[in-house]
Parts: sequence; C-alpha cells; structure tokens
Amino acid sequence: MPPIHVMIKPAGGLCNMRCRYCFYADEMDNRQLQSCGSIMEPAVLEAVIRRTLARAEGQATIAFQGGEPTLAGLDFFRRVVELEKRHNTRHIQVDNALQTNGYVLNEDWAKFLAENHFLVGLSLDGPKDLHDANRLDAAGKGTYSKVMHAVQLLKNHGVEFNILTVVTRATSRSFRKTYGFFERNDLPWQQYIPCLDPLGEERGGQAYSLRPEDFTRYLKDAFDCWYQDVSAGKFRYHRYFNNLVAMLRGQPPEACGMMGVCGMQYVVEADGSVYPCDFYCLDEWKLGNFLTDDFDALDAKREELGFIRLSAQPHPDCRDCPWRYLCRGGCRRDRETIPGQDAPGKNYYCESYKAFFAYAAPRLEQLARGRYPV
Repeated sequence: MPPIHVMIKPAGGLCNMRCRYCFYADEMDNRQLQSCGSIMEPAVLEAVIRRTLARAEGQATIAFQGGEPTLAGLDFFRRVVELEKRHNTRHIQVDNALQTNGYVLNEDWAKFLAENHFLVGLSLDGPKDLHDANRLDAAGKGTYSKVMHAVQLLKNHGVEFNILTVVTRATSRSFRKTYGFFERNDLPWQQYIPCLDPLGEERGGQAYSLRPEDFTRYLKDAFDCWYQDVSAGKFRYHRYFNNLVAMLRGQPPEACGMMGVCGMQYVVEADGSVYPCDFYCLDEWKLGNFLTDDFDALDAKREELGFIRLSAQPHPDCRDCPWRYLCRGGCRRDRETIPGQDAPGKNYYCESYKAFFAYAAPRLEQLARGRYPV
C-alpha cells in the first residue's frame, strides 16, 4: 500500500472570507447538500484518523483545508494531534498540513503549528492591490493586512510554510510585480494555481478569469523570473517548475495535476462524506462516508464510478504531441468530459502549454542536467 493522503475539511465549506473566485463555494452550490452546516464532530474525526492510521503503510499525510479549516478552532487541532498519537500504534510517519487564509491566526495558533510541525500553506495573491481585488472578508473589505500579519507570526515562530497564489487575469498582466513583492518579503516557497471559472459556465467570462492567452503570459513571465534567480544560485521554489525539473530527471511529479492520471485521494467533508478529489466534491462522485465505509469500500466505489480510469485516457491530439512527456494532459478539471462520450476533452490550456514548453524546455533541460535542487 503506497503512502495515504487524506484531506479533511473540518468546517466543510464554511469560511470567514468571501473570495470572488472561490471554487469550493461554487461546488457547494452544485450539490444537493450545500454545506454540512457545522464543525466536524469528534466521532467523525476519530473515525477518519483511526481508519487512516490503520490502513497506512510507512507514511500518512493528513491535510486540513476548507472552506477555512481554522474555523474548527484550535482545540479541534489539539484533538487531532492527540488522536494521531493514540491510534498510531505502528509508529508510521504522520505529516500534518494546513491550508489557511490566515485570517484568525494569532500567537497561540503559530505556537501550536510550530510545536506540532504542521506544514502551512498560506493564501496570498501578492501585493495589496492584487490580493484585495478578490480576497475579501465577510464585510467586503480586503484582507491583505490580516494575511501579512499572519506571515510575520509564522516567521516569528519558525513555522514551515509556503505561499499559495491563485493566478487570475490581473496576476498574469503584472506577474513580475508579484514576484518582486514575494522576493522583498522573503517568501521563496511558492505555489500557484490557475483560477477556476464557475461550474457549468463558459470559461473566460468572469473579470478574474484566466484565459489561455493570460495563462501563456503568466507561464513565460514566471519562468523568466524564476530561471534568472535559480541560474544565479538563488533558491526559489516554484512548485510547477521544480516538478518539471524533477520529471526531466526521471522522477515522478508530486503535484497531482502533473501525473497524467488522477491519484488516490480521499477528501473528507465535515460529516464524514468522502470524495475522490477536492475539485470533485459533487454528489455524482461521492465515494461513501468514513463513519460507515472502510478504505476498501471507498476504493471499490471509486473504481465503479471510473474516476481514475477516465482521467487516464489521453485526448487524441495528445498522442502525437512532442510535449506529452512533460504535459501529460494536465489536470482533469481543465479537460472536462466531452458530452455524450466517455472520454476527456482537450485541456483548456493546451495552446498555452505548447507555447510555454517550446519557450522554456531548453532551459529546463539545462537545469535538469545540473545540480539545481528540486
């Protein structure tokens, strides 16, 4: 059994912010039970941890996401650590991670995260104007100051953390500004995710929408900034680019959307319901519930639904593409199933990836041949 990755949403889709592009709020609007309406009960949490640690071999990653997971409260996470110690009878490696908007982080939170070795992902879209354009609080005000306070707290307490940035149309037009901002604030660990349009809508219609031409611009500008630094000996971690270098060295990518096939994930809602992917917490993809179903039952349902099988089918145009070895079709969410066919469509950003790989491949290969750490 390979290492297990379980993502827990202890507060479901509840959040203390109202980001304009929130994909999980959109997912909740597209399922029958929009929100579980409460924080994960102790019995559910214990069932998830007990089953996970009984199943795992060697290593288990337990990540907490939302909505906003810190709404479950610090005592909830203290109980997480307690339950892991109680049920980890085989002494496997347990890695905890927390993805947060940083809004409620304080000294107590930072101290706990440091003492218990949580890896933290902090959502920050760059300088104030870019961040506050989309990441608003419940009153409609920008959250930049709150997040920058969280950055300082995490640094002061020695918490291991990285920055998660949603790439929007505006980001693509001023990426060098964003990159410089992260450099000035000593934030070298970065990962970026393309902004998602609402389910069922034609892509590109929102003010924040990332169109293919925007994504191309972002990829090229981001790569130029990153390459200039790393080739000069400065450490800069960009999750996508670092994974590409690793792939060129024959290593498997750790980023799910780069593998060419969906991975074995277990995304757990506050009521214990389990889904195969954070982007597919929808009624038609529900695998079961940790209160009643073990891993074998969840995996059997995943197989019955064909979730992984469908993702593994390349689009016909991919078969002869010279960049298939790096692209691998991209994330399934960007290549939705063709209506009436049991096969995935072409990646929405296909032309962006082609243009980027033609632009960057020689330099990526140069880094892969050298000693650049990935």
